[in-house]
Amino acid sequence: MLLLLEGTYPFVSGGVSSWVYQIMNGFPDIRFGALFIGSRAEDYAGMRYALPPNLVHLDIVYLFEERDNPKIRPAHAAKGAMREVEQLHTMLHDDLKNPKCLHAFSSLFDAASPEGKISHEMFLYGKESWEYIKEGYRKHSTDPSFVDYFWTIRNLHTPFWRLREAAARAPRARLYHSISTGYAGVMGVLLKHRNPAPFLLSEHGIYVKERKIDLFQATWISDNRTAFERDTSQMGYYRQLWIRFFEHLGYLTYQAADDIVALYETNRQRQLADGAPAACTRNIPNGVDVERFAALRGQRPAVPPRVLCLIGRVVPIKDIKTFIRSMRTVVKHMPEAEAWIAGPEDEDPEYAAECRELARQLGLTERVRFLGFQKLTELLPKVGLVVLSSISEALPLVVLEGYAAGVPTVCTDVGSCRQLVEGLPGEDAALGHSGRVVRIADPEALAQAALALLGDQAEWTRAAGAAMRRVETYYTQAMMFDSYRTLYNKGFNREYPWQASASS
Repeated sequence: MLLLLEGTYPFVSGGVSSWVYQIMNGFPDIRFGALFIGSRAEDYAGMRYALPPNLVHLDIVYLFEERDNPKIRPAHAAKGAMREVEQLHTMLHDDLKNPKCLHAFSSLFDAASPEGKISHEMFLYGKESWEYIKEGYRKHSTDPSFVDYFWTIRNLHTPFWRLREAAARAPRARLYHSISTGYAGVMGVLLKHRNPAPFLLSEHGIYVKERKIDLFQATWISDNRTAFERDTSQMGYYRQLWIRFFEHLGYLTYQAADDIVALYETNRQRQLADGAPAACTRNIPNGVDVERFAALRGQRPAVPPRVLCLIGRVVPIKDIKTFIRSMRTVVKHMPEAEAWIAGPEDEDPEYAAECRELARQLGLTERVRFLGFQKLTELLPKVGLVVLSSISEALPLVVLEGYAAGVPTVCTDVGSCRQLVEGLPGEDAALGHSGRVVRIADPEALAQAALALLGDQAEWTRAAGAAMRRVETYYTQAMMFDSYRTLYNKGFNREYPWQASASS
C-alpha cells in the first residue's frame, strides 16, 4: 500500500502524523510505502517520527523548489496542446461536474512528461503558454496587476509537474491511500490513472475548509484594487482564485476515490456537499490505545493538578493566543494555576514569538510555560485539563488520549469536539459530559469553563468518569483497526490486469 501524505508524517508532528504512524504500526503484516509532499526542503527541520520496519519505501517531493525548474531556453508547444489545456480549464471553470472532466484532467498528466507536448519547459518558457496566460488575464482577471496574475498562474500550475515526476518513479501498489485531498489527493488521482489500483481517501479535517481558513488569513496574496474599487464584503480576485483551485482539486479527488472516509457525520455531510458520491462515503472515528493510557490513571495525584495543558503545534489555527489570554482570568481566581503549551514552535516561529510576547505583556511569564514536544505518557498524569482553543479541528486524538488517561477537556465548538464532550444522542449522551465546550476566540468563556471544573473536585471527577467511559465504549484503537482492515481487504481483493499478469 502506498500512503500519500501532504505536510504531515514523518516531517511534521501533530494528530494526523500520529495517526499515520499508528496505522502503520497497527498493520504489521502490510508493507507500506509513503510519498511525502511538502513545500520546500528548508521548511522542515527533519524527521519527527521513527520509520517502522514495515515502511519499505519513502519518497519525498517538494512542490516549490525553484532550483528544480528547467533551465531557461526557448520552448514550444506541440500543435493542439494548448487547445486541450483550454478545454480542461473551461470545464473546470464552467462545467466541473462534466463526466469527462476527471478523464481530461488525468490525461493531461500523460502529456506533461519532459518529452511530452505540455512539458514544464513549455509551460515556463513557451510562447504559446505566454499567450495563453495573457488571454486568461484579459478574460477573467478583475485585478489590475498582470504581474501578480502571471506569478499566481505559475504558482498554481508548477506543482503538477513535480507531482507527475514523483508519480513516474512511484512503485506500483495494490492500494493507494491518501490522507487528504489537495496535492496528495491529486497524486492519488494520477497514480490511479497511471497504474490502476483502488484509491482510498481518508480526511481528518476537510482539506478545502482548512485551506480556506489559511487563505482568508494569508498576507502574501495580493489585492491591487484601489480604495474606491475595493468592496470589503468581497474577496480579492487572487484569494478567490486560490480557493477555487483547491475546491476543484477536492472535487476531482472525490470523483476518483473508490472509498472516502470521514471521522464523523458532520464532515461526511460536508464531503457530500463538496461533490463526494454518497455511496463511497463512510465514517470511521479515530481510536486510541486505551490500555496504554489507562495505565497512567494511577499516577495522577488525588487532587487534580491545577494545570491546563494545550497539546498541539504552536500555529494560528490552534489559536494559542486565546488560551494565553484566558489565563488572566484563571490566575485571578486560582493563582496557583499554570498553562502548559506542549508542542513544537518551529512550524511558524513568528507566531510562536508573538505568543511568548503576549504572555510577557499580560504578566503571565511565570504562569504560561512553553514546553515544546512532550511524551504524552509522561505529561498527562501531571495535568488537570486538556485544553483546545482551536479555530478548526476534526476529531482530535489528544482529547481521546486525555480521556483514556482520565483527564477531561475544555475545547472550542469546532469539528467533533461537542460530540466528544456531550456524546451523540442516546446511550453515548447518557454517559454524561466529559468536559466543557466553549465558543471560538472567547478567552473569558474558556477561563470560566476551566475554573468550573478545576475548582469543583466532584464536578471534575464526574467529567473524568464520563471521559473514560466514552473512550472505552466508542473510540478504541481496535474498533478503528477493524474498520480499516475491512477497507484494506476490499482494496487488496480487487484485482487489476497488471496484478494478474505479475502473479502468473
